[in-house]
Amino acid sequence: MPTFVDQVTLHLAAGRGGNGVASVKREKFKPLGGPDGGNGGQGGSIILEVDTSVTTLVDYHHSPSRRADNGGQGAGDHKNGGNGKDLTLVVPDGTIVTDVQGNVLADLIGQGTTLVIAAGGRGGLGNAALASSKRKAPGFALLGEPGDELDVRLELKVVADIGLVGFPSAGKSSVIAAISRARPKIADYPFTTLIPNLGVVTAGETTFVVADVPGLIEGAAEGRGLGHDFLRHIERCSALVHVVDTASIEPGRNPLDDLDVIEGELARYGGLEDRPRLVALNKIDVPDGQDIADMVVEELRGRGLRVFEVSAASGAGLRELTFAMAEIVIESRKDAAVVEPQRIVLRPQAVDHRGDFEVVATDDGWRVRGAKPERWVRQTDFSNEEAVGFLADRLNRMGVELKLAKMGAQEGDTVLIGSEDNSVVFDFKPSIEAGAEMLGRRGEDERLREDRPARDRRRDIAEAMETKAEEEARADVARRLDEERPKKGPNKSSGSSGVGPMSYEIGSKDDPDWDGSDDD
Repeated sequence: MPTFVDQVTLHLAAGRGGNGVASVKREKFKPLGGPDGGNGGQGGSIILEVDTSVTTLVDYHHSPSRRADNGGQGAGDHKNGGNGKDLTLVVPDGTIVTDVQGNVLADLIGQGTTLVIAAGGRGGLGNAALASSKRKAPGFALLGEPGDELDVRLELKVVADIGLVGFPSAGKSSVIAAISRARPKIADYPFTTLIPNLGVVTAGETTFVVADVPGLIEGAAEGRGLGHDFLRHIERCSALVHVVDTASIEPGRNPLDDLDVIEGELARYGGLEDRPRLVALNKIDVPDGQDIADMVVEELRGRGLRVFEVSAASGAGLRELTFAMAEIVIESRKDAAVVEPQRIVLRPQAVDHRGDFEVVATDDGWRVRGAKPERWVRQTDFSNEEAVGFLADRLNRMGVELKLAKMGAQEGDTVLIGSEDNSVVFDFKPSIEAGAEMLGRRGEDERLREDRPARDRRRDIAEAMETKAEEEARADVARRLDEERPKKGPNKSSGSSGVGPMSYEIGSKDDPDWDGSDDD
């Protein structure tokens, strides 16, 4: 079972918003209580938070799928649903968050830095919040929106001031154990450490972090061995310390060639040319090691490198090495900006920066894209006629119908709203915005029915107004049309006998559009 994991893919699903509720106040001795449906609660979000005490992503390796709580449903008597609880996932300092395409979403550095990686869905509005002068008691409510659902990749880049690099068995783990309280696994074998080790070092009044970066061998930058996996851990280091083995038992090895090989791999990896270098000639406690160190020290200094002869076993030279590291750290911290905890929220850009939506002609039909229309569709309960009519009104007020007409859409054309893999399909049917006289019983919308007498009557009056006499008003035209209907027989379009009063209460038996049922 792995104990150190520095790359993992997470499957995240934020909570869904709770649905609003359609409710009308019904209480004894209090008639006409009006709508009192509450709103749904917000869905829980998923948040990544930096915790410097965490050093691995192993928890997410074992359980990569995470889901936040859903929002609660609304209720009558103006009771809103409860918000879903946010899910906070702690990550190590230096975690990079990318999407599945490899695009960097955030670089999380600093204790307490947070990223809202998946936002919870909005709660749907209840009918109390949807009431207006036209809809005094809506018979519908809005559905809660689904929360964000996505896959992200977490990649850890160790945050350390100094990085120790060198061949396997050069003594990096021994050095970090000697200068700090880190206790890496150490043994006499020519194989590399399998995980990076971190140690906190104090030199005088300066405290800094040293990382032992494993896996560097010839060809590491091209993926040979483990170098390709761990080279990224030195990207954040202020300086690099070459730990060179002066007492290698492998034939054909010498300190100068080892140094050149590691520098070649760093150059091929790229981006590390400006980091200061120190050289630690390790294992001088071995007689042959001291002799070889004496042979190469002057040549290394001739290259402009600061060289220290050290022994992780006896502690010789380590104090001078740590104070040299501290000098570099102090200089780098002078120019470094102070890292303050911050809260990052991902906000996707709108599809069309010039407006709230765009209409595109496709092989499948007219596709409407935009944050608002797509959100409105997700909020609509398509089993409720009045809710569908409300959606039509919103799209009409936004200008969707006008845009479709200007682009050449004909009645009956297919209109799709949403992304290509999750679209809602409509038949284009231009309409007019609903008024109070257009609404039937709660939960119904006359415009969604083929037999629409009120609409047909208004159209007849509008056509007659074009040929009316100069002294006639609209009421006179309507009266004349009503008087003419008996001569033509029953009016099939209006559903009436052709005789109707000019003054009536909407919804009463005198209303020519009355369907014969009691109004709720």
